Amino acid sequence: MSRKNLENWRAELGSTSERLLLLLKTRGPQQSMAAGKLLGTTSEAVRQQFVKLADAGLVESFSQTRGVGRPSQFWKLTQAGHKRFPDSHAELTMQLLDTVRQVYGEAAIEQLIDAREQASEARYSQEMAGLEGLSARMEKLADLRSAEGYMAQVEAREDGALLLVENHCPICAAATACQGFCRSERMVFERVLQARVERVEHILNQARRCAYVVSPLSISSPENQKKR
Repeated sequence: MSRKNLENWRAELGSTSERLLLLLKTRGPQQSMAAGKLLGTTSEAVRQQFVKLADAGLVESFSQTRGVGRPSQFWKLTQAGHKRFPDSHAELTMQLLDTVRQVYGEAAIEQLIDAREQASEARYSQEMAGLEGLSARMEKLADLRSAEGYMAQVEAREDGALLLVENHCPICAAATACQGFCRSERMVFERVLQARVERVEHILNQARRCAYVVSPLSISSPENQKKR
């Protein structure tokens, strides 16, 4: 999610425990000291909150050795913790998909995915009209996806490549039942960003988040040849 959207999320979260859950969701495993600095409180206060969240089954600790010395304690979300972030009407979505598949067949599911793909592409393209440069388009897409519940943000890797990151999937149940949704979204990203998009992390493959490496199209690429 963009810095602006992240601040909005934080403003809506009243308690330290809720903010810690969001921190683990958007940044992955954390140590108490690091989490305390990010939230503007002490490491001991954070540790106490982590213990309470662990008792509630929302987080769990693990040890990790980094360099020389004793292992450090980290905290991460459990499956129950991840479920605190909504999957849009998951049970109803699953029931509807199963019904459509049984009554109308797999072809009808593909039609639904195609219709959603076209609607998303049209909306994103309209919102990006006039934006120049890959970075600007990515930031706009991250804002749009965050508004849809994906907690999206743009990151720069150490090698200079740009990542579109989605820390949450509000349609995870639907995507699990039909991975065509994931394939469709990646294709939409490529067209609206006018770039090559490669998924390198996938929530459905037990990753913490979905992440896409986004790179400019080369002049000689097949995609650009088609546009000529």
